[in-house]
Amino acid sequence: MGLDPSSFHSPRRPSDARHSRDLHICPGCASEFVYPVDWAPADRKRWSVALRCPECEWTGGGIHEQEIVDRFDDVLDQATESILDDLKALTQANMLDEVESFAAALHADQILPEDF
Repeated sequence: MGLDPSSFHSPRRPSDARHSRDLHICPGCASEFVYPVDWAPADRKRWSVALRCPECEWTGGGIHEQEIVDRFDDVLDQATESILDDLKALTQANMLDEVESFAAALHADQILPEDF
């Protein structure tokens, strides 16, 4: 059994119209996988954010307004949910494969008391 790779969520690549206000988009390769390495308040309404792209190894960052950082945080939350959904699907598929293998071995008398 197993999972079809197309069942996992796959973010779409952005067009060439990159926007500097979208911190999750890499300015080097347009990947949507940019993540924060560090962030800290710069002042009352702005954040200092260090960023990294895992695809092209770009690093950068800067000081950004609260609104931009809030939007970035929302994108990170959505990505985390997507990863957790994929992990759940993969875990269920793996468990189903194990159950089917165990049941087949049980029916074929390949499991003995010494196995436990």
